[in-house]
Amino acid sequence: MYKYLFGPVPSRRLGMSLGIDLVPHKVCTLNCVYCECGKTTKLTLDRKEYISYDAVIEELNHYFEQNPDPEYFTFSGSGEPTLNSKIGLIIDYLKKNKPQIPIVVLTNGTLFYQKQVRSELLNADIVLPSLDAVSHHAFIQINRPNHKLDIKDYIDGLINFRKVYRGKIWLEVFILQGYNDDLKELRLLKETILKIKPDKVQLNTLDRLGVIEELRPATISELKCILKYWKLTNAEIIASIPKRKDIKSYRKDIESAILETIARRPCVVDDLVKILGLHASEINKYIGVLENDEKIMSVRLERGLFYQIKSKQ
Repeated sequence: MYKYLFGPVPSRRLGMSLGIDLVPHKVCTLNCVYCECGKTTKLTLDRKEYISYDAVIEELNHYFEQNPDPEYFTFSGSGEPTLNSKIGLIIDYLKKNKPQIPIVVLTNGTLFYQKQVRSELLNADIVLPSLDAVSHHAFIQINRPNHKLDIKDYIDGLINFRKVYRGKIWLEVFILQGYNDDLKELRLLKETILKIKPDKVQLNTLDRLGVIEELRPATISELKCILKYWKLTNAEIIASIPKRKDIKSYRKDIESAILETIARRPCVVDDLVKILGLHASEINKYIGVLENDEKIMSVRLERGLFYQIKSKQ
């Protein structure tokens, strides 16, 4: 059982992707209201070797010996991967040993104002940063950043990264009703996107309940209206959750294990991590499908969001 690798998971955008998690649970620069991983436990801009380089390389080598190659290596998980000061060395190791497999970095992009961070990601094939707001007010409301993080530095970092990076940038914009869907914020976002010059702009919204219960997702019609307003030829709406079941890496045994576990007693994601020995990000992918299929339901209690079998009417 691996501690820092997970999957391959049924990713909506990347198919059969082996996840690489470089920070402990919910160590992040932001505390986004919509995060499916829950509240940030360590809100920081401090970069260090949270998970040791040697430990990650040891697991990767074991995986290479025991498993077929995935379609992608994806740096992601339950925190911000660029907070790990060794991410560049691990990317270089993968490029040397598995040059045929694309490397993807899922990041909020907040640390790109640091030249060192931008430099460490240059060997990645695809970088997926996010930008949910341009105004200070919306940024604070949605992303709830570390107090030292400035929205101008954040945006400038993304712009400067594009100037030096030769791989693909897929910029994700997360739309929430009442937070960043007014004309002013959408206009500012478009102006900023044109400065960043990503290869793709991917509109996303809530799949499941976020940190704040009253959040409401944008509808597909609303997302289509935003695309029409922006008139960006490289913008798209990210495929919906049901598509995950069509991906060849979607595993029925994991789905069954989750259902069998919560049939005995309701569980939060952390309970399922401990019981099933799976990574939180992997479990979240399957929970999204199960909720969409109305096989399970969630109830928010004091200890968090509990999942239970949905009773038949």
